[in-house]
Amino acid sequence: MPRPITVTALLLVLIAAPFALYSAAFGLRGLTSDLAAETRLYTTPGPNLAIFTHMIAGALITALAPLQLIPSLRARYPQLHRRLGYTLLTAAALTGLTGLIYIALRGTIGGPLMSAGFALYGVLLLVAAANTVYHAIDKATLRHRAWALRLTVLAVGSFLYRLLYGLWYWATDGLASNEAFTGLFDQLMFVGFYLPFLAALELYLRWEARR
Repeated sequence: MPRPITVTALLLVLIAAPFALYSAAFGLRGLTSDLAAETRLYTTPGPNLAIFTHMIAGALITALAPLQLIPSLRARYPQLHRRLGYTLLTAAALTGLTGLIYIALRGTIGGPLMSAGFALYGVLLLVAAANTVYHAIDKATLRHRAWALRLTVLAVGSFLYRLLYGLWYWATDGLASNEAFTGLFDQLMFVGFYLPFLAALELYLRWEARR
C-alpha cells in the first residue's frame, strides 16, 4: 500500500498539473509572441523576459517538487532523484531571481505591500533552494529533507495562491477583494499563500524532532 506522503505528492501533482501546464504555455507564448492585447504583463523587453521566464520555471517547480518527496522514487532511482533535484533547484533559482527582477523593474499591481510580500517569497525560494542543494552535497540527510520540504511548500506557492483565491471567490463572491488588490483579503494574501504553510511545516518538523 502506498505511503501517505506518496499519495499526497501524487495528488498534489495531479491537482496542480492544469495550472502548471497553463503557466508554462503562457510563458512560452509570452517569450515568442506579442501578448500586449491579452495581458498587462507585456511591456518592454526586460520585464517581459523576466516575467515569462518566471512563469515557465515556476511551472516546472510546481510539477517537480512534490515528485521529489516520493520515498520509492528516491530509493529505487537515486540517479533520477538527483537529476530531477538539480533541475528543480535550477528552476527554483530562476523562478526566484526572475520574479525579483520583475518586481524591481515593474513592481506589482497591488503596490508596495504586495511587492514586498512577493519579493520576500522570492528571497525565501532562493534560500530554500540553496540550502537544499548545500545539505544534499554535505550529505546531511535530515537537514536536506527539512529544506526540501520547505522548498516544496514554496514551490507550490503560486498554485496555492490561485487555489485560495478561487475558493475565496466561490465561498464569498469576492468579499474584501477587488481588481486593484487593495481589499483586506488581497492584503492578507500578499504573504498568505506561503507564510502560514511554512509556519505549519515548522511546527510539524519540531513535533517530529521531539518524538
